[in-house]
Amino acid sequence: MESGGDEEVANGQHIRPSGAAECSSIVKPENSSGTVSLRNEDDLFKHATTLTNKQRGNEVTVRPATLDSLSIHQLAAQGDVSQVATHLHKGDTLCPSGVFLWFILKSEVLFRYADSSLLSKQDERGFTPLMWAAAFGEKAMVDFLLEKGADPKTIARERESALTLASSGGFVDIVETLLKHGVDINTYDWNGGTPLLYAVRGNHIKCVEALLAKGADMTIESDSGYSPMALAVALGHKKIQKVLEDHILKLYKPPT
Repeated sequence: MESGGDEEVANGQHIRPSGAAECSSIVKPENSSGTVSLRNEDDLFKHATTLTNKQRGNEVTVRPATLDSLSIHQLAAQGDVSQVATHLHKGDTLCPSGVFLWFILKSEVLFRYADSSLLSKQDERGFTPLMWAAAFGEKAMVDFLLEKGADPKTIARERESALTLASSGGFVDIVETLLKHGVDINTYDWNGGTPLLYAVRGNHIKCVEALLAKGADMTIESDSGYSPMALAVALGHKKIQKVLEDHILKLYKPPT
């Protein structure tokens, strides 16, 4: 058997590897004499004799919360499409005004929740499930929510949008999807930040290119006075500067 730094366990008892009995630890002295005292290792560490699950070979999955206790916003941020679909199907206990429709199919009564308010439900910050999914780069969730009718144009309390959040995170696939749904490409938040400014700040080249291709305004400045180009220069994002410069040249290129 190979000897290593970890202790071996036999019959519920901890056994030190060979040579460990002679080991000692240096402990900071309580006096100020500058000397150090040596203690035996057993005085410092008291080992439990109970086998842990991992020592038995079992792996324990610890989940911070049950799925039933998570809000639709949390599930959207995690990208759990199946659980969000379940929420939308059965409705939310916080929406007592929901309208229930009865459908009869093959002599069986189906009970469905027809209130779509969950898709537009805003949390304390004004974020919708779609905004949380966009912020965490959950593309499949974004597609699912949009398919179910989520409004991509919703603005949060500090004027954040799904497009702003996706641009800030560098999720170009989500940015392109949201742009196809007619969102305001130049929407600004509480400090004047636009999707383009946030993409520049994060050095997200693909997002910058996607936004410029769809007509993002390069002249809009943040409240601190930074335009996209000025911000790229200030942050030293040279590749972003090149993209912006090429776009400017393209705009002013005379027609052939």
